[in-house]
Amino acid sequence: MNAYVIVATKGRAAIAKEILGSLRTQSHPVAHILFVGSEPADVAGLDSHPAYSPATVSVLLSEAGLTKQRNAGLERLAALTRDQDPRHWFVVFFDDDFRLATDWVAHCRAAFLDDPQLVGVGGTVLADGITGEPITEAQARDFIEARRPPMKHTWSGARRDVPDLYGCNMAYRGTVAGTDRFDPALPFYGWLEDVDYSVKASRQGPLRYVPECRGVHMGASSGRTSGVRFGYSQIANPLYLIRKRTLPVQKGGWTLVRNMLSNGMNTLLGNRSRDYTGRLRGNLMALRDLVRGHCHPTRVTGIQ
Repeated sequence: MNAYVIVATKGRAAIAKEILGSLRTQSHPVAHILFVGSEPADVAGLDSHPAYSPATVSVLLSEAGLTKQRNAGLERLAALTRDQDPRHWFVVFFDDDFRLATDWVAHCRAAFLDDPQLVGVGGTVLADGITGEPITEAQARDFIEARRPPMKHTWSGARRDVPDLYGCNMAYRGTVAGTDRFDPALPFYGWLEDVDYSVKASRQGPLRYVPECRGVHMGASSGRTSGVRFGYSQIANPLYLIRKRTLPVQKGGWTLVRNMLSNGMNTLLGNRSRDYTGRLRGNLMALRDLVRGHCHPTRVTGIQ
């Protein structure tokens, strides 16, 4: 069963390069790795990495935006897998700042082989810099090699079926990835594009958390969209997905409240690890648009 990987990256070529080495040293080989940037600077230096080979690594450019870049990778992958049975290959989406254990792909492959009905796999997040201070490369290695105890995280515990997957490390069988695409109406950083895509995939079969697929999401802040844009997306995207019926009302509502509370509290506390003030401003802009009747994810493209 062939394994493929797509990594969308923007504004942090040095971080993207670091994942290439671990992908090329997986205990089960990756058939092809596709890096997708939005401009040459995003993927600069990848072709000079010692693990680079044009036979197994492609470097692509597409219009900026996580969903559009991932879709560009899927279109190229469609050409690579044209003659393969979609039941017998899978693709993993890794964030460029995700660091994975050397057996991640092997355990993922085993899960797909063990259950022919399975369409999606998500792995253990040993630590997540998104929820606090960003994690360094050295710290990520310590978590993976058990020199640091794992942090408390939603993506931990026993193997189980789940309603959706976490976008920093999620895999899909070719029966999904061969035809389904990410919603381009979720621009820039995307925000909840993983939930939208995986919920649609779950209509074809189960999604499963596989604890043996271990890694660390560093949460690097460089290259991300502006705080104001992100804050707008934190409100507009959940509302849009609730209307699409790919995000339950209760989960979407809690997401809105949690984000606003976090942004407000961190602004008051003067936390500068993220642009919480900008995020809060974006939240309020989206709420204003909601009252006026034109809150939509694509309106973020007009915000600086």
